[in-house]
Amino acid sequence: MTKTSSQYICQQCGYSQVGWAGKCPNCGNWGSLVETLISSDITEKRKDLKRESAGPILLSSISSRITVRISTQISELDRVLGGGLVAGQVVLIAGEPGIGKSTLLLQLADNLGEVLYVSGEESKEQIKVRAERIGVKRKDISVLDETDVDAIVAEITRANSLGCVVVDSIQTMATSDLVGLAGSIGQVRECAYRLLRCAKEKNIPLFMVGHVTKEGTVAGPAVLAHIVDTVLWFEGDKSLTLRILRAVKNRFGPTDEVGIFSMEEKGLVGMVDPEKIFLSKQKKVVTGSTISLIMQGSRPIMVEIESLLVPTKLAFPRRVAQGIDPKRLELLLAVLSRRCGLSLYEQDCFVNVAGGITAKDPSVDLAICLSIASVFFDKPLPPATVALGEVGLLGEIREVVAQERRVKEAKRLGFKNAITNKECAYLPKAIRQYIK
Repeated sequence: MTKTSSQYICQQCGYSQVGWAGKCPNCGNWGSLVETLISSDITEKRKDLKRESAGPILLSSISSRITVRISTQISELDRVLGGGLVAGQVVLIAGEPGIGKSTLLLQLADNLGEVLYVSGEESKEQIKVRAERIGVKRKDISVLDETDVDAIVAEITRANSLGCVVVDSIQTMATSDLVGLAGSIGQVRECAYRLLRCAKEKNIPLFMVGHVTKEGTVAGPAVLAHIVDTVLWFEGDKSLTLRILRAVKNRFGPTDEVGIFSMEEKGLVGMVDPEKIFLSKQKKVVTGSTISLIMQGSRPIMVEIESLLVPTKLAFPRRVAQGIDPKRLELLLAVLSRRCGLSLYEQDCFVNVAGGITAKDPSVDLAICLSIASVFFDKPLPPATVALGEVGLLGEIREVVAQERRVKEAKRLGFKNAITNKECAYLPKAIRQYIK
């Protein structure tokens, strides 16, 4: 019979001891001792592995097989996963508290077959209230209020036809084989490994919810992200309805796709046309408003850049940026002052990306400059116009990634004019041609 015990092993030098101490006696590192499960028959297992290990085979001799996808019936989630779930896939979904992780997974459970929803944080009554609010209709969703990972594994093993397993959250799980508290590095790592091994053996997709730290990273050991197949990051401003789902790691699909959701009263709604969020509904052409396109994964999304100039009463004018890098705004203002002759040193400048999205793409440089110039000269851009281009320090307009695709998307949405480096090679020419 296998006997197990735990030891504290230093993650820096490998030193092991029975009791925990804040400082490793060997290397002197604080907090590097992590509780680890030790089996008494580990030597015999290693001998068996050596006898049973197979030699290497040629890559060309390995038969390729088509990965069968399981649709979640949530189009934006399927997009991020690469077309759907794969049998036995283990997904870690992380995000700030209250961002909508549990809501998304409960909607997922409503779309799949028989689902086991394991809750270590909320009671069954709380889950029932949320299910009624978002309109969950399936009657074969089982709720297990448990934090013992061994009991959860036993329940998954007993089930015959599970379609998916949801664990909310991995930081609340613990095993009695380790003496550390739930959420400690040793407990998180061991519990995640046991759940993953069970999911692989039963060939069942499994979702784990992960907490985040103050720095905005997944709480627990970094090895947790390496254990799972897919890491999804759920982000957004809780004061707004916009939610964005990103794939940080994906063994079964791309990592450059994003899913865009809107948090409604009935739960999360996938946005097929996300420009409805980021563009204002008014049709009147006004100064300081410029439309551009950013890339979210492989999807071009239209955004509206808004600018405002106000005479300053301060010795140093204010530069306020919402949705773009403030340092990038300072650089573009310097180009407008030096290369285009705009006297902005006596103006407070405010620039905002409508809808609450963050535009890290430099393709919005031209739109920002034209928006500021529009306010400065008090003349709007021509109607149905988009601006695409990166602006250099010399005032030149550079081509951006997937420019043709973005222009094609803009024309599909009814925008007839596109200002790019093909129409104007330099920023002063673009201002003279389209604003002055």
